[in-house]
Amino acid sequence: MKLQPHLLVIDGMALLFRSFYATSVMGHYQYLPDGRASNGVQGFARHVLTAQSIVKPSHLAICWDMGTQTFRNELFREYKSNRSAPPEEMIPQFDMAKEVSEWIGWKNIGEIGMEADDCIGSIVEKWKEEAKITIISGDRDLLQLLNPATEIAFTKKGYSEYDVYTVERFKSEYAIEPHQFVDVKAFMGDSSDGYPGVKGIGPKTALQLIQKYGSVDGVLKNLEELKPGQRNKIAENMEMLKLSYQLASINKNVSIKASLDELTVPNYKAETFEHLASKGFTSIAKHAHSLMPIV
Repeated sequence: MKLQPHLLVIDGMALLFRSFYATSVMGHYQYLPDGRASNGVQGFARHVLTAQSIVKPSHLAICWDMGTQTFRNELFREYKSNRSAPPEEMIPQFDMAKEVSEWIGWKNIGEIGMEADDCIGSIVEKWKEEAKITIISGDRDLLQLLNPATEIAFTKKGYSEYDVYTVERFKSEYAIEPHQFVDVKAFMGDSSDGYPGVKGIGPKTALQLIQKYGSVDGVLKNLEELKPGQRNKIAENMEMLKLSYQLASINKNVSIKASLDELTVPNYKAETFEHLASKGFTSIAKHAHSLMPIV
């Protein structure tokens, strides 16, 4: 009997940023011979290799943002405008990370105008009937993608500790369905992404509203049941509530041009990591040899 594919989907942006700041805070940048910093890339690749050794997937995809502007910026000019620009040492590492992924044999997936989250959501939508899917990220917005075939492993500590969510765990903690998480976000907003939701309604109240009424529309149809304070807050922020719902919703319709076969985990060859080491990515090469057989 043919085994069901197990697809590991990596939020490349999340791991790259995490790896960069984990070392740069101590002034460790791991410069390449050409003078470029590589700490984020080396940590990112080591993280993916470790994740692969733990999850043991048959298939692997790395998802990326493709530039800073997305359709969400067109919807709301202030979207993510509160975030500071990446440090100078990090800027070359976005392209460098994709290049290293290609050298190793991992499939990069990204679409101009979309975020990595949208590519992840579209991958889940495309293959949830065919494969078991494990997502690795630090972004809890992805909770809306949980389904019986999909789990999310949130980065927790180092390269090997994760906080894993399944549909069952999510429902037991939140008492709603995963797809309703967008409705909660619409009310509570997201300070890191720079949209406010409904001012004065925090995470606890937002969750209670969706537990009782099921959706943003359900709340709006039952406004007369709410306390006057809540009713007034929603009335005053109606347009932002609807906009926040759009901003929080992951787009699952990005065209994923790759076939599942193209995402097959590669057989790692010694010359691949010799090449990486020769370019200055020595810690990736050492890490790979310590984790898995290299032919």
